Amino acid sequence: MRRSRLTATVTSLLLAAAFALTGATAAQASPAAAATGYVALGDSYSSGVGAGGYIASSGDCKRSTKAYPYLWAAAHSPSSFHFTACSGARTSDVVANQLGPLGSGTGLVSLSIGGNDAGFADVMTTCVLQSEQSCIARINTAKAYVDSTLPGRLDTVYSAISAKAPAAQVVVLGYPRFYKLNGSCVAGLTEGERSAINDAADYLDSAIAKRAADHGFTFGDVRSTFTGHEICSGSSWLHSVNWLNIGESYHPNAAGQSGGYLPVLDRVA
Repeated sequence: MRRSRLTATVTSLLLAAAFALTGATAAQASPAAAATGYVALGDSYSSGVGAGGYIASSGDCKRSTKAYPYLWAAAHSPSSFHFTACSGARTSDVVANQLGPLGSGTGLVSLSIGGNDAGFADVMTTCVLQSEQSCIARINTAKAYVDSTLPGRLDTVYSAISAKAPAAQVVVLGYPRFYKLNGSCVAGLTEGERSAINDAADYLDSAIAKRAADHGFTFGDVRSTFTGHEICSGSSWLHSVNWLNIGESYHPNAAGQSGGYLPVLDRVA
């Protein structure tokens, strides 16, 4: 009789302990489980400049219904979707203007940022309008910035995201290489300039990937999906220089967003 009572008592205590632990685990997991909202941050590569279909209310930010964040949200129906990426954004702009929607209910954050800080537009302008020597020199200046200053600016952005959305998976998307070397282009930049620009894209991506990994974020590398679809490939997913619409130059078109960026976010998110 005593053994039976003792067994019953021990069993009851074990069940109570198991329930308490299970309940505590469930309570701890519930905020993350409830965090299913999606917030898309970043620059023109995230807002969709070059893809068309711009949302009128987004104004100069040029957020597109053909951009990868909009396409991902349409396919996956997150509990909420906030699209704050903006053309021309730098790291400071993300911190100052784009983080408002982040919160405990945010389960996914995507962003591309860093290209404008490194002087992407000025690099391309220099390479298109000036000599190869000037182009290479401007690229080297951009690389020096990527070494000295960009990591700290990325840290500021990434830390701010983690502080405001602690349950979120953060996916940092990189940038594609622009040119297929020895491709179909018969005019324009020299092969030396094209090669240097591609190397600069790799250099920038490596720096961004390193900072993302150090913050526990996922880096989405789009260079493989864009392979075979660079400028001079004959099937480009990137706009070349467009004198009638300079802002869209060297940005992904609609196919680049749906075929180059979206599959990468789908794969890692």
